[in-house]
Amino acid sequence: MKTTQIIRRIFLIIVITTCSANLFAQEGKIQGTVTDSKGLGLAGSSIVIEGNNKSTVTDANGDFAIEKVANGTYQVVISYIGFITKKLSIKIPQTSKLSIALQDDQAALDEVVVTGVFDKRTRMQSSVAISSISAKQIERTAATSAGDLLKNIPGVYVNQARGEVQNTVYSRGISAGSIDNANGYYYVSMQEDGLPVTNLNLGVDYYLRLDAGTAKVEAVKGGTASILGANAPGGIFNYVSKEGGKTFAGEIRSKFGLEGNFKNPYYRTDLNLGGALSKSGSLTYNVSGFYRESDGARALGYPMNNGGQIRANIVNKYKNGTIKVYAKILDDRNAVAEFTPTIGWNDPKIPAGFSSTDSYYLPKLTMEIPINNNSTRTFKSTDKIHSQQKSVGMNWSHNLGNGFTLKNDARLQKNQTVNNTPAVVTPFATDSFLFYAIPHLLGKFGTYTFTDRVNGQVLGTVTQSPRIINGNFAGFNFTPGANNNFPGSNVQKNSLFFLPLFYSETKSNEFMDNFSISKKVKNMNFILGGFYGNSKVDRIGGPQDFGIALGTMQDQPHLVDISLAGFDGKTYEVTNPNGVQIPGSSGAYVASFRQKQASVFFGHDWKISDKLNFDWGIRYESLNVAGFNSVPVANAESAGLDNNPLTIYDNFGGKQGAPLKIDNTVKTVSFSGGLNYKLSDNQAVYVRYTNGKKSPDINFYLGQTSQFLIDNTKAYAQKVEQIEAGYKISTPKVKVFVTPFYSILSNVATAQTFTNTNGTNYNPLNQFNTFKTFGVELESNFVITDRFGVRAGATVQDSKATKYTTWIANANGPSDDVLLDLSGNETDNNAGLIFNISPSYNINKFYSSLNVSYMGARQANVQNAFKMPAFTTLDLTFGYDFSKKFGLQANVNNLLNTYGVMGWSGPGGFPAALDRQGFSKAYIDANPNAVYSTQGSMPRAFFLTASFKF
Repeated sequence: MKTTQIIRRIFLIIVITTCSANLFAQEGKIQGTVTDSKGLGLAGSSIVIEGNNKSTVTDANGDFAIEKVANGTYQVVISYIGFITKKLSIKIPQTSKLSIALQDDQAALDEVVVTGVFDKRTRMQSSVAISSISAKQIERTAATSAGDLLKNIPGVYVNQARGEVQNTVYSRGISAGSIDNANGYYYVSMQEDGLPVTNLNLGVDYYLRLDAGTAKVEAVKGGTASILGANAPGGIFNYVSKEGGKTFAGEIRSKFGLEGNFKNPYYRTDLNLGGALSKSGSLTYNVSGFYRESDGARALGYPMNNGGQIRANIVNKYKNGTIKVYAKILDDRNAVAEFTPTIGWNDPKIPAGFSSTDSYYLPKLTMEIPINNNSTRTFKSTDKIHSQQKSVGMNWSHNLGNGFTLKNDARLQKNQTVNNTPAVVTPFATDSFLFYAIPHLLGKFGTYTFTDRVNGQVLGTVTQSPRIINGNFAGFNFTPGANNNFPGSNVQKNSLFFLPLFYSETKSNEFMDNFSISKKVKNMNFILGGFYGNSKVDRIGGPQDFGIALGTMQDQPHLVDISLAGFDGKTYEVTNPNGVQIPGSSGAYVASFRQKQASVFFGHDWKISDKLNFDWGIRYESLNVAGFNSVPVANAESAGLDNNPLTIYDNFGGKQGAPLKIDNTVKTVSFSGGLNYKLSDNQAVYVRYTNGKKSPDINFYLGQTSQFLIDNTKAYAQKVEQIEAGYKISTPKVKVFVTPFYSILSNVATAQTFTNTNGTNYNPLNQFNTFKTFGVELESNFVITDRFGVRAGATVQDSKATKYTTWIANANGPSDDVLLDLSGNETDNNAGLIFNISPSYNINKFYSSLNVSYMGARQANVQNAFKMPAFTTLDLTFGYDFSKKFGLQANVNNLLNTYGVMGWSGPGGFPAALDRQGFSKAYIDANPNAVYSTQGSMPRAFFLTASFKF
């Protein structure tokens, strides 16, 4: 063969080989595994290729792959919350699978979040106050509730003193009405996977639970929450669920605890598992849930909390997007802790015979109660607050091409809550006018005998007789017996605990949809979206009781029987065989409403330069509520259902009244805009102005139970103005975020309920008030060594009621009511200083941390009558990972068993104790030893958790 032919053939082979390589190797993929320092796969790690918008996340084992990457060299960023971000230079075609180990970042505050922002960003890039809590942080706390988890976020106040439900969460002084838990989530949106847990502010935390399937919590305080949250200018707290990976993996956690200062058992098991449903791993599933039973911090005599939930999702990651379909079933029963008798305004102490671990809840009680003469319901105290939710939802994100992205989150759910609880549990004097007026006993003269149903002991007597002056009837006398021996007499003489049977049945069907389309062009991003919510709610019961039980003033009260030896020589039964007066009372309130909410929002993010970023947004919202309240009509006194005049407990009742129709729409416009300027690679500043609105929600309309209130209490939107700024430092060793803020909350309606001379109730005209708060939020993290670090957060604030008027009721009836102007006083329940310091130490497989929480003094009411004192609690965590699969963790909450006052009710027993704004400083000074009631922090508790990963 000639040399030239050989050369030609070699050249041809080279050309063919080169062309083949260009044809078949012009594209490759980046694949690998991301682990922690111990070799455990980090599910959900973010993998981003700089410059070409390609990204992915790791599966349950930490594996990932990005397909169809053109040949070349790329900068790939690998990040995960709680770990130091790593950047690698990767050449395609890739010669071997990557193995990437991320190191723990004790200063990890610069996480990427998607909640409450126009696009994904870190804290250093954003012009809004962002925080997040990782799965690891969730695991290492022993939070008593979903709300309790948020207490370490600066600027956020949490009151979890009542237990797992009926918590209070608010931020930056936006807290009107929060002291009594009535508006615990009024200004914020508690979300699951991007949508409100419920779009009705009816027991929000009845349907929100943490479990092993919770991946993280993202929090945005103020700012863009007014634009991207549904009627939630105070903030958004989004609980994000875990998703499955390419291979099967899971975890089981078993927790045993001793609550109530190590006295009451706690049992819980969590499960999370997931994996692939297709060979490629593009279709995955995840299932999680828990079951828990506990006697609680204050044992009732039966479980305080029992029940659980199960959740599941299926995720399909296709070429141009991702779609997740999910479902949840929750069935849980929860009681709430009642208030504790207390002495001392400046240094609160629990009086002798009482304890911070006492329960003043109803004992076991099951009975039929009549509903408006035409039906009955079963009141069962052991069901407590029985919450059920069934929901299905979808999260969809689709890349339309040319920079357009479509997102849609939707959920359909059915909620039901049945309350079988006492409420307003306070001392009730047996020798007081209202003790006899409320159960229709006025004028039934004779001697009333009170007998303990458990031990048969006669506790005492009270004689009701007419007061005669100059031969004319002038009222009533109530004369205690000479040998009375009521428990708790050191708190209030001749008294029992008021234990009304508050039964309500609330059912709702809800549909929510949040959609958006965004467009990226060079250095700008535009987003146009909307929210639609349609909720139907029906309620039986509500603002009234279905009977009055009375209990001895002691831990786990005994119910009391009452009999009357009449002056006519006859003996009457005042309580029924269950120990309850007037079951069914005067009938049941009935309500039926439909709430329709429609919003449209627009956002614009503009990267003006490499250092300067500007974003702004506007939201229009319309909220319509239409339906009716039906106030019951009381029956005239009769011989009762059994036609026996001697059983006076059933002599009343009622029927459904005429519907009071309501149809109202409130329309609002909110705006927010901010600038973020990067001073250097590790320093930035921002400033933001927000003008948000808060429309009255369904609770406002459920409270309009008279034509007077409907005609004179119009629905107005509250205005929430906020100015905030921020200085941010982020280095591997030190992270500091300082956020001064100024907020004005205005047009806040305050409703009050007073008592007429005949024992019925009335409502004076609502007042509209304004509050302002100036403060600074501080969040920081310091890595002292590889093993030791300190995380700290603080809120310093000053809050004033710039305009505040309230009615003061003197004697019963409206004739002597006085309107008091308290403008300029400090607002109630806003501490001047709140801080948390958490040092942590980790070595090899051992880890530990101590959380020191300080709650500053807070004004008890807007009259500034006294201050709830400051207090400090300590929480301890330590654990040991025996292997990659098995570990043990111990938590001690409230290590020093501090009794920190979180809320209060006044002295004098029912009903005076309920009007907190009615107590003045002059009254407090004149009654230094008065016994009132407080709501205290959770007593000391111990938890031991064993976790097994597979």
